[in-house]
Amino acid sequence: MKILVPNNQQFYRYYSKHCKYLKLQGLRPKTVDAYSRAIKRIGNYFDSQIDNLTRDQLLDYFTDLKESHSWSTVKLDLYGLRFFYTHVLEKTWEEIPLIKSPKIHRIPDIVTRNEASKLFAATTKLSYRVFFYTIYSMGLRIGEGINLKYGDIDSTNMRVHVRDAKGNKDRLVPLPKNTLNILRDFCHLHKHPHFIFPSRKRGFKNARLVDCPLDKSGIQVAIKKVVEQIGLKKKISCHSLRHSYATHLLEAGIGLIELQHILGHVSLLTTVMYTHNAEVINTDSYSKINDIMSSFNIHWGGVK
Repeated sequence: MKILVPNNQQFYRYYSKHCKYLKLQGLRPKTVDAYSRAIKRIGNYFDSQIDNLTRDQLLDYFTDLKESHSWSTVKLDLYGLRFFYTHVLEKTWEEIPLIKSPKIHRIPDIVTRNEASKLFAATTKLSYRVFFYTIYSMGLRIGEGINLKYGDIDSTNMRVHVRDAKGNKDRLVPLPKNTLNILRDFCHLHKHPHFIFPSRKRGFKNARLVDCPLDKSGIQVAIKKVVEQIGLKKKISCHSLRHSYATHLLEAGIGLIELQHILGHVSLLTTVMYTHNAEVINTDSYSKINDIMSSFNIHWGGVK
């Protein structure tokens, strides 16, 4: 549900200043959106009077918020309000020690290599079929796959330049031969001048005329439908393909340190959590990746 900005001039000035500071801090768009949404929600709760909140008022707000929202939302609202107090009001922020989300470590669902093949084969729309395989074959996040352009593909050195990834960092990932061949054939079909995965809003045959890449929500709906169709009793998303890639590489003998660099993790602990496998083995990762990806055959079928 969309949260409206409270109808109060003073609050609106505060809110506008808050948004400007957020953008100037170089934060990710999702963070800017979350922190600005937090101030709108808090402003509505306190009838626009948020410049002098007491500790008891804050405890009441976050207690009520926890009743209707997730811990993730509680934390984001807390961080957003702290940013507001520090940068907009220029006041000392008083931490609320009672707000401490529980630590939950879940092992993510992944697909086996056989299940991955079934998922690709069951995806009827070619754009999504190639997209799912591409992000799996290089361990990409959904946004990283969507934003791929021709200039990111380095076929000489067999690698892909992933730009502006999580943490505002670029990285280079190995490009499997099978993926390169599939992407060449796919791009030859849609003929878009820039995007590897152009939007489907004008149909595949007119993909060369669109001005934006694939829509994230459409991709997410598509993978959900395919997972249901093939009868997988797992919670599988596009990010699950990244988890699966990491696990399959470890099973093939690629070490954690090398995998950490491929996935773009700052901390090795994150890689361990992703793959729930802490064994480090020195190996030729590029050869192992090609061995895995060459076993997949992405059929073109009917272009839709």
